[in-house]
Amino acid sequence: MFLINIAIGSVYIPIDSIFHHLMGNELEKSTWVTILDTYRIPKALTAIIAGVGLSLSGLQMQSFFRNPLAGPYVLGISSGAGLGVALLILGSSAFGWTLMDGGTDLINGGVWSMVLAGSLGAILVMSMISLAAWKVKSSTTLLIIGLMFGSASGAFVNILSYFGEAEELKLYTVWTMGSLGGISGWPLFIFALITFIGLLPAIAQSKAYNAMLLGENYAKSMGININRLRWSMIISTGLMAGSATAFCGPIAFIGISVPHLVRIIFRTADHRTLLPVSALLGASFLLLCDAICQLPGSAETIPINIVSSLLGAPLVIWLILRKNFNAEF
Repeated sequence: MFLINIAIGSVYIPIDSIFHHLMGNELEKSTWVTILDTYRIPKALTAIIAGVGLSLSGLQMQSFFRNPLAGPYVLGISSGAGLGVALLILGSSAFGWTLMDGGTDLINGGVWSMVLAGSLGAILVMSMISLAAWKVKSSTTLLIIGLMFGSASGAFVNILSYFGEAEELKLYTVWTMGSLGGISGWPLFIFALITFIGLLPAIAQSKAYNAMLLGENYAKSMGININRLRWSMIISTGLMAGSATAFCGPIAFIGISVPHLVRIIFRTADHRTLLPVSALLGASFLLLCDAICQLPGSAETIPINIVSSLLGAPLVIWLILRKNFNAEF
């Protein structure tokens, strides 16, 4: 999928030439090298990182809360990232900020401005969720609090949208559709590093998530520290889902549906299998969606959220009906 993804676009590059380039050999056309190194390879790596982070965030949320509808956004962390970006883009009308060059360069910061605003918003909500976790002992109550934080963040965004100018609204709407482009160099390295740090708690707690599938009381009887698992889940999900939203925008479908696809295909609830396979499938599926977005032979691209939902939702429905899968935990 990685090779197919970087081969497709307005300029077709043969897969064998891509393979030679990845092996360090020179290509016959210098323009191919420029296209691959400055745009397509960084974008494909971004898709892999975001796919891994979102799918594992969704898997953790579904396992911890034992809720098939839980996803990486239910704690409100990604909504906080969206609020941060909304304050940056739409806040110009409310607070007097100005957008440079017709709204394409935010406060001379470009992509970094959106990433910083999204990160700060995610950190703020994550901090509030962490404070709530000190007081709340019930996992279900924590889930409700997360949903309330998400609703409150959405309400603030709606207020900003109501007072926003048409150009600002269009820019924010485009951000909400998700994008894997424009991230390379240090931003890509930082994105990968944050996601890798978020992976570590998820990997370390795979056996604890297996015990959680039978309920908190059973997990406690097996010696699982529920509070430690809760903190691990909050930190891991906050880092992976929050960074993915900050760098790529709110990408739909991947987090909530990829874990279900893995359960349907492999017929297992063992997280020693679910974790690595969900990561691989999430990365592969996002690469596939991005390849479809490219519209081969055309310079136009479709927003990633449109393709991921249109392609993924019918696929999950078909697999559920075909295999008679029960999504209850």
